[in-house]
Amino acid sequence: MSDARQVARAEVAMLAVVLIWGANFSFMKMALAEIPGLSFAGLRFTLAAMILLAVLQWREGSIGAPREAWWPLIWMGVLSNTLYQVFFMYGLTHTSVANASLIIATTPLLVAFLGAATGIEALRRPVVTGGLLGFAGVAFILAGKGAALGVGGLAGDAAILGATLCWAIFTLGVRALRVRISTLRLTALTMVTGAPGLLLLGGPGLLTLDWGTLSARAWTGVAYSTLLAIVVSYILWNNGVRVVGSGRTAIFNSMIPLIAMLVAWPLLGEHPRPIQIGGAVLIVSGVLLSRRTPTAANPAASLPRR
Repeated sequence: MSDARQVARAEVAMLAVVLIWGANFSFMKMALAEIPGLSFAGLRFTLAAMILLAVLQWREGSIGAPREAWWPLIWMGVLSNTLYQVFFMYGLTHTSVANASLIIATTPLLVAFLGAATGIEALRRPVVTGGLLGFAGVAFILAGKGAALGVGGLAGDAAILGATLCWAIFTLGVRALRVRISTLRLTALTMVTGAPGLLLLGGPGLLTLDWGTLSARAWTGVAYSTLLAIVVSYILWNNGVRVVGSGRTAIFNSMIPLIAMLVAWPLLGEHPRPIQIGGAVLIVSGVLLSRRTPTAANPAASLPRR
């Protein structure tokens, strides 16, 4: 497959991830109405780890990894799964959706600046400019919904920032991994190293949960948020990081509020306002601008080297 086709396929896959994650908020609400937050996280990540291990065994014939890969796999799994979920769940309960969305929208900028500071990726103007446009677009969309930032909930804001930093460092870790393993193996084993901490934290709630009372809506939320939002999306995300780079991949995060707005239009009758349409234009412009980075000319350079 040519480099251009490989990049194009990775970008289409990232759009699919954005669609899945944009809709995942609604499905998670369906489950969280009946299952405690950390218990829900422990359940879905444990299920995802088992599914990914089974798929890995089926596709590649083994579930192990080279000895030198295990330390990176452990810290990346704990960072992106255990710590991220703990920070995210706590943050959502102690700050507003507007605050959380705007803080998460800084992910592309954090990835770009941290990548430059650590030497993992060069700080390229199209990526930084695209990240700024995406962040501005998210702010416009939230402003159109009547959201307003406040100084309350600073602990929640700090937790969301912690979650964002975890995801940014994990994204750069995928980019910098020098051990040659497949994207599927990387995804499965970071899930295995990250799930135990969540299961430990959420286990007491799972033990006391009355499973017989869970509705079909709750199980639908569990299934969607496990199979699509984790198993499928994490594989596509990690492959996108390796093919097009961490900075450009992270910019797709800014499209999630846009997708949520578009989904709410036909389903909930929430018509977008002019300021939100302007925000959508900024987000799409930012993503398109980020594609001008020279990284696209050599996607193979982002693959792990021996």
